[in-house]
Amino acid sequence: MDFYETKLSDPVLDALDDMNFTQCTPIQEHAIPPILEGRDILGVAQTGTGKTAAYLLPVLSELSYGDYPTDAINCVIMSPTRELAQQIDQAMQGFSYYLPDISSIAVYGGNDGIRYEQEKRGMQFGADVVIATPGRLISHLSLGNIDLSRVSFFILDEADRMLDMGFSDDILKIAKYLPKKHQTIMFSATMPEKIRKLAHTLLDNPVEVRLAVSKPVERIHQMAYVCYDRQKVGIITEIFKRQKPERVIVFSGSKQKTKELFLTLSRKGFNCMAMHSDLSQNERDEVMFQFRASKIDVLVATDIVSRGIDIDDITLVINYDVPRDVEDYVHRIGRTARAGAGGSAVTLVSQEDQYDFLKIEKFLGYEVEKMPIPSNLGTGPKYESTSGNCRPSKENHRQKGKHSPQCEGKRHGRCQRHKRKNLDNVATQDVETQKGTADKRKSREKKDSGKA
Repeated sequence: MDFYETKLSDPVLDALDDMNFTQCTPIQEHAIPPILEGRDILGVAQTGTGKTAAYLLPVLSELSYGDYPTDAINCVIMSPTRELAQQIDQAMQGFSYYLPDISSIAVYGGNDGIRYEQEKRGMQFGADVVIATPGRLISHLSLGNIDLSRVSFFILDEADRMLDMGFSDDILKIAKYLPKKHQTIMFSATMPEKIRKLAHTLLDNPVEVRLAVSKPVERIHQMAYVCYDRQKVGIITEIFKRQKPERVIVFSGSKQKTKELFLTLSRKGFNCMAMHSDLSQNERDEVMFQFRASKIDVLVATDIVSRGIDIDDITLVINYDVPRDVEDYVHRIGRTARAGAGGSAVTLVSQEDQYDFLKIEKFLGYEVEKMPIPSNLGTGPKYESTSGNCRPSKENHRQKGKHSPQCEGKRHGRCQRHKRKNLDNVATQDVETQKGTADKRKSREKKDSGKA
């Protein structure tokens, strides 16, 4: 669909012309018309599909007609992170180029008192659109710095990420400050049950626009090392020895692990910096500036940069930990091979991560190439690619020595009940166990006969 078929206002279309945007992406094609009609929207599509424009363009188009108060906040956009809030604000500046009377302000934590006062004044003196992280907006609301009583558009971007970060209560609290009549637009990369519950609470008879998760582009060369945790740093070191690291992101599953990995790689002489939620906003901005300017080679980061951050020339993505969700894997490796370029993605798969990586391979529809572990690091665990659905339940873990029905007779690298680091054929294990039990029984019988 061409943007000229969407009934967007002329000033918005003029801005799109200047930016050489002509064709809608699928999410834009299906979301823009119902938003213009005033319907609530629940949109499900992964990062990089044009979701920001899907809600900004129709909202700006509506505001351009001048039917909304000029002395009130008309739109609130919630963002899970400061970086995404900044990026939305930048997109807002481009799309509203021919709408000089429409203003916006990004509101997020991690700043000094001067920035806080600037946010306060901006909200009190007529910002049409407020783009905010939940915690910072709650702070302003509690101090009476912002009036949401005349908001017409309430938008939740990356709603699943906000819930993962623990902002559910904050979102519901913010929603109570809104007028009864307003339009709610929710976008999420995934659709877990908690998102459905939130949508049921906040949205009124919404139009659901859902796009399937796209598979990674073929230009990404995907590889995996099946290894033990203790071998991971050594594998990364060997990768960097073979090819000097340039424009590399290493994703870790937690901020603590990110800090430790950054220190380890720094001690080994690699030019790197860390990116995680414990950094102040100024520190984050400096890290991103250094990385974009190629002043550092390796960015060690949590998933804070897996979504919503535009860096187009990443050559290599390394998953230090296997992402728990398929969508997170797609988002992470999608940082490379952008803008028509090629790129590589390496995932380090430990024993306990094999189940999650099997889910990723099932989604991809093929087995990711397994690379040999460098000889100086020893051998790794066996990759149990026939594990099927063998995942131990919490209850089974509590019952020592018992197997869940779905696991019985199968092999799985994550299954702790098998009591072996390198799992061999279960049948062989059972024979060995029976033999050991018989030997112990004979030994006890000899002792008993001796005592008698």
